[in-house]
Amino acid sequence: MAARPSFENLTSLSKKAAGKSAVAKVSSLAIGRHSLVKPHSKADWKEGFKKKQVGVSDMTLLTTISNESVNENLQKRWTNGEIYTYIGSVLISVNPFKDLGIYTDTILASYRGKNRLEMTPHVFAIAESAYYNMQAYHENQCVIISGESGAGKTEAAKRIMQYIAAVSGSGTGHGDIQQIKEMVLATNPLLESFGCAKTLRNNNSSRHGKYLEIMFNEQGEPVGAQITNYLLEKGRVVGQIENERDFHIFYQFTKGASDEQRETFGIQGPEAYAYTSRSNCLQVAGIDDTEDFAETNKAMQIIGLSAEEQSQIYRMLAGILWLGNIQFDENDDGNSQVSDSSVTEFVAYLLEVDAAQVEKVMTARVVETQRGGRRGSVYDVPLNPAQASSGRDALAKAIYNNLFEWIVSRINVSMKPRQAHARLIGILNNSFEQLCINYVNEKLQQIFIELTLKTEQEEYVREKIKWTPINYFNNKIVCDLIEEKRPPGIFAALNDACATAHADPAAADNSFVQRLSALSSNPHFDPRGSQFLVRHYAGDVMYDIPGMTDKNKDALIKDLLDLAAGSSNAFLQGLFSDRPDPNSKKRPPTAGDKIKSSAGALVENLMRAQPSYIRTIKPNQNRSSTEYDNKAILHQIKYLGLQENIRVRRAGFAYRNTFEKMVERFYLLSPATSYAGEYIWQGDARSGCEKILNDTGIAKEEWQMGVTKAFIKNPETLFALETMRDRYWHNMAARIQRAFRNYLRYKNECATRIQRFWKNNKEAIVYAQVRDYGHQILAGRKERRRFSLLSYRRFAGDYLDVGGKNKEAFGEMLKSACGIGSEEVAFSARGQLLVSKFGRSSKPSPRFIIVTEKAFYLAVIAVHGGQQQTTIDRKIPLVTIKSISMSNLRDDWLAINATASEEGDPIISCYFKTELATSLLTLTQASISLLVGPVIEYSKKKDKKATIKVQKDEAIQKDDQYKSHTIHVPSGEPPNSVSRPPAKRKPGIVRPITQGKLLRKGGPSDAARKPKPAPVARPKPAAQPLPGNSTPAAIPKPVVASAAKPQPSIPSNNTRNTPAASGRSVPPPPPPPPPPPPPPPARNEPDVEMYRAKYDFAGQEGEMSLKKGDVVQLIEKDDNAAPAPTPPPPPRQVQRAPPSAPKPVVTPGPTSANPSAKPISVFPGMAPANGSSTPWKKQPSATDNSPSNSRPSSSLGGGKPPPPIAAKPKPGPPIAAKPAPKIGGKPPIPSVSRPPVAGSSTRPGTVKPPPAAPGQMDLASLMARRAQQS
Repeated sequence: MAARPSFENLTSLSKKAAGKSAVAKVSSLAIGRHSLVKPHSKADWKEGFKKKQVGVSDMTLLTTISNESVNENLQKRWTNGEIYTYIGSVLISVNPFKDLGIYTDTILASYRGKNRLEMTPHVFAIAESAYYNMQAYHENQCVIISGESGAGKTEAAKRIMQYIAAVSGSGTGHGDIQQIKEMVLATNPLLESFGCAKTLRNNNSSRHGKYLEIMFNEQGEPVGAQITNYLLEKGRVVGQIENERDFHIFYQFTKGASDEQRETFGIQGPEAYAYTSRSNCLQVAGIDDTEDFAETNKAMQIIGLSAEEQSQIYRMLAGILWLGNIQFDENDDGNSQVSDSSVTEFVAYLLEVDAAQVEKVMTARVVETQRGGRRGSVYDVPLNPAQASSGRDALAKAIYNNLFEWIVSRINVSMKPRQAHARLIGILNNSFEQLCINYVNEKLQQIFIELTLKTEQEEYVREKIKWTPINYFNNKIVCDLIEEKRPPGIFAALNDACATAHADPAAADNSFVQRLSALSSNPHFDPRGSQFLVRHYAGDVMYDIPGMTDKNKDALIKDLLDLAAGSSNAFLQGLFSDRPDPNSKKRPPTAGDKIKSSAGALVENLMRAQPSYIRTIKPNQNRSSTEYDNKAILHQIKYLGLQENIRVRRAGFAYRNTFEKMVERFYLLSPATSYAGEYIWQGDARSGCEKILNDTGIAKEEWQMGVTKAFIKNPETLFALETMRDRYWHNMAARIQRAFRNYLRYKNECATRIQRFWKNNKEAIVYAQVRDYGHQILAGRKERRRFSLLSYRRFAGDYLDVGGKNKEAFGEMLKSACGIGSEEVAFSARGQLLVSKFGRSSKPSPRFIIVTEKAFYLAVIAVHGGQQQTTIDRKIPLVTIKSISMSNLRDDWLAINATASEEGDPIISCYFKTELATSLLTLTQASISLLVGPVIEYSKKKDKKATIKVQKDEAIQKDDQYKSHTIHVPSGEPPNSVSRPPAKRKPGIVRPITQGKLLRKGGPSDAARKPKPAPVARPKPAAQPLPGNSTPAAIPKPVVASAAKPQPSIPSNNTRNTPAASGRSVPPPPPPPPPPPPPPPARNEPDVEMYRAKYDFAGQEGEMSLKKGDVVQLIEKDDNAAPAPTPPPPPRQVQRAPPSAPKPVVTPGPTSANPSAKPISVFPGMAPANGSSTPWKKQPSATDNSPSNSRPSSSLGGGKPPPPIAAKPKPGPPIAAKPAPKIGGKPPIPSVSRPPVAGSSTRPGTVKPPPAAPGQMDLASLMARRAQQS
C-alpha cells in the first residue's frame, strides 16, 4: 500500500472590508518594500564572499524537464544544506531533519522589502511576497503548504507566523497590538500540546484541523485573531498503535505536574495509566515533556486563562486518565462489573458526580421502547465487558474533544479584535481518520489543480491568449467519488448505512459493504470484501470497513450525557452544553457530514484568494539528516505534480490582472495617464493599460492584452514595473525635498536679514518712541530748539552714566554721593539751578540732575577744605511732584512744582528739558501735569507763589539769558514742529536670497532695475476617475514622501513638460477678474480752515462741549486755554511673559447701557471721576465671570466622559447546573498498578514498560490514609 499523504498545512492571507475594498494605507510603520520608496542601493562588497549556489534555485531553468532531473537537482541542493528551491512562485521544501540556523532574526530582517528574485529561496520570501501583494494590490492572498506527514508543513506554518508577527506593525507597538502578537505566537505551544502527538512518521504530528486568522488594521498591525477548529483525532485519546503516543499534554501533565496537582488530582507517572502506556512509548528523543509543560502553562497565562480555568482543564485531563483505568470483569451472567470500585469513586470525585451513578452507566444501558409514537417501557440492559469498555472510551473521547473545542473558543475570546480590522492572515493545519484526512488532501490538491492548471488554461482560452495546452491529471473524479450525493459517493453510502441499520454496528457495516458495490465501476475505486481501495492522487490507499459506520455516527449515548449533565461541576456541564434534542426527528450530522461541510467552506474561501504554494518533501522515513531516499522522493515528486508545474510555469504567464487593476496600480508610469499623481486618461481602461505598457518600454513579447486582463510573462517584468513605480515616488520626494530646502533657505535668509535689521535698529526704535512721546506731551504748545528736531537726536536718558552701564567713574561717584543704591536711573544730565541769595538777584548755578524710579536728585560740586566734593543738594520724591511748569517759548527753563516746602520749587535749566519731562511723566504713569504758558509758575516758599516771565529777544545769540525774573530768548521753531526725517543711507548691494531650480532667481534689486513680466500659469489637465470609480483618483500615500502638485507659477527645470508640449488638450484659461469699482467722488475742500477735536471735552457753564472727531471752525483764539491732557507714556521695556493659553471665544450677545453705572476715566493721565484707580493700575479680577458656555466642557466637568475602553471579553457562563446529588469528600487515590491491556501479551522483542518509581505506591497509600483521616 502506498504511503498516504498526511494532512495539509495552509497559510492564507485575505483582505476584508465593508462594502468596497479598502485602499491600503502605507504608513511609516510599513515594512521594507511596503514603504514604496527605497533609498538608492549600493553594491554589496560581501556579495563575492557568499556561498555558491548548488544546482538551480528555480527549476524552471532546468535543461531537461523530468521527474528524475527534478529529483537530481533537489538532492544536490539538500546535500549542500539548500533545502528551498523555486518553481516560479512555488516553493519546494525538503525537510533537513536538523537545525540549519536559517530562521534567525537577522535572516528574517534580510528578507524584508525584497522581492522573490533578490534573495535565495526561503519560506520568508513567500511570506513577504504574500504580505506585500495583499498590501499593494488589495487582494486576498493564501499560502498553501502540502506534503507528507513529517515533511515539515507544521514548521513552515510556524515560520510564516514568525515572519508575520515580525513585520506586522512596529517592533514594540501599542500595548494591545503587542499583546495580540504574543497571543498569536502562544497558540502554537498550547494547541500543539493538546492537538499534536508522536506518530511513526513524525514526533510532532498535528492530529487536528486548525485555521488561524490574524486580523490587521489599515496600518498593518494585528488587532485580533480567531481560530476555527475541526477534525480532532479523538480516537487517539483511548488507543494508539505500538511506538506511537497519546496527545502530548497527557505526558506533560503526568511528568511535570506540581505537588499540589498530584495531591488534588491523584496524578502519577504516565506508566500508571492505560491510555498513556499501552503503546509502550513513554519517552521520545528530542522531546522534554517537563519543559514543554512549563511552556504550555506560560502560553495559558499569555492567552489569559485564569487560575481557576487552568485548574478545571487539568481536572478534566485527570478524569480522562482515571477513566481509562476503569477495568471490567465478566460475572457469571456474562455481564460486566467494575474490577476496582475505588477507581470509579475517584473518577466520580474528579467529575463531581455520584460514584454509584458512574458505576451504573459504565455497566448498564437504559433502553426505552416506543409503540406507535408513544412512550413505552424503560429497561436497564446490562453490558458485556467489551460494550462497557466501548462506552468508557466514548465518554473519555467526548470529554477531551469538547475540552479541546472549549480551549479554542476561549482563545478566540481572548484574541477578539479590539478595533476595526481590514485584512486577515490565516494559517491552517488539518487531520482526521484516514479517509477524512485523504479527502481533505484531495480537496486541497483540487485547489492546486484548479488554480494552477485547469483554471489557468481555461482563462487563456477565454482571454484569447496564445498558449500551448499541457496535459495533467485532474483529481476531481476522486473528490466526486468521496463526496458526491448523486450518484452516491462513499460519504453518502456511509450515511445511508448508518440510518438504515443504526442499532447494530455489524449490520450497519454489512449494509455499507453492499452500498459500496455500486461504486465498483469507478476506475479509482476497488471493493475488496471487508476493505476497499481508493486511488488517490498521492497513491493507492486501502481502508478497513469494520467499525467505520460506528465512527461515522460520532454520537454519545443518552446515559453518558445524563451523567455529565448531572455533575455539580459547572465547567463539565458547559462542555456538554450543545446536547442534541432527543425529541428531534432530524438526523444529527455525522462525522462525514462535518468534514464535508468544513472542507467545502474552506475551499470556497481559498478559491477567492490569490494563491502561493509551498510543497514539502520528506527525504526519508527514518528522520535522518544524511539519508536521501530517491524512490520515496520520486513518488512524492510525482503525486505533487512538480513536473507539470514546471511545464505550466515555462509556457504560461507569471502575472495577470484586470485592466482596471493594472491602470490603478501603474498609471503613474506614463505621462499620458498621470499628471502630478492624478489620473488624467480619458480613454477606456484597456487603451490606458496598453499605453502604460508601451510607454514603459517593455518588450512586446513580454506581455499580451486579453479580453479583460493584461498578461505579463516573466516576474522580472512585473518587478521592473514595481521598481519604476518606486522610482517615481522617489523622484517626487526629491522634488518636494528640493523645493522645501529652497523654502527653508529663503526663510532663514529672510529671518537673518530681519534679525540683523532689528539688532541694528531696536535701540533706535525705542529711543524714537520716547522722543515721539516727548512731542505728544508738548502737544504743540512750546516753541522748539532747532537741534532738538535733528533726525539723529535720541532720548538716551542716562547721559552721565549714573546707572553704571558704561562703568564710568564719574557716574559711580554721583551715584554714591546721592545714595541711589539699587534704584534704576532713568535720566541724568548737567543743568543749572536758579539760586537766590539774600539781597541779591538770583543766579544760575551748575548742578547735576538725576532722576530715578523713586526720586528727583540735584547734586552739586562744592569745595570743602581745599578739596572738591560732590554732595546731594536736593532730593524730591516723585510722589510729591504735582506738575512741571514751562514757558511756551524755546527756552530751556522749567520748574518742578512739588508739595509746599521751605525750600520752594526748584527752577532749573537743562538742554534736555523735554526728555526730562518725558522721563518724569513716564515714571509717574503721567500723573504729573505739564503746564505750558507765557510764564513759569512756581512756589518761592511754602505758601508764596511767584512767576518768571519769558520774552522774546532777538539780540540773544545763543540759548537764553536770565535776569531779574525774566528770561530772554530768541525765536525758535514753530510749536507744531516734529523731528526731521532720517537721512537716507548709502544704498548697498542687495544680494539675491532665492536659489535653486524651483525658485525664481534674483532679488529686490533685480525687480527695481528690470521689472519681469508675471509668469503664465501652466494649464492643468482635469483629473479623471479611475476605471471602476466615480470619483477622481486619490493620490496614493507613500511613506517617505507624497506626490505634490507642482506650483504652476514657479518655473522648474526638472518638472514634466507642459501639456501643450506633449500633445495634450489645453483647457481654456479662466475668465479675467471683474474690474474694481470706481473710486468715490472727491469731497469738496472747505473754503475756511477747519479743526478736528482730538479728545472729548465736557464744557462747563458758558463753554461748548466737544466729542472726539468733531470738526469745527475756529472763530477766536485765546492763550488762556486749559492744558491739554497728557497722553499715556509708551510702555517700558520689560521682559515679555510667556504666552498664555488661548481663551475660549465668547460670542457677544445684544447688550444695553447700564444707567446706574459710574463714569470712568477716559483720558489716561487724568484723575478718574469715580474715585477708582487709574485703568492701568487696576489689578485683574480674581474671579472669572465668563459665561459657562464659553469654556471647554472639560473645564466645567459637565461634558460626558469618554466611553471606557471595552474590557477583554470573557467566555459566556456555562449553562445552569442541574441539581446534583450530594458528593462526598475526596476518596483515596486508587493504588492499583497499571491495568493490563486486553489481548496484549508480551511478545518476543517487545519492550516491557518501565517499573514504577520506587516509593510511588507508598506515597499513594500515604495520601489515601491522609484522606480517610480527614
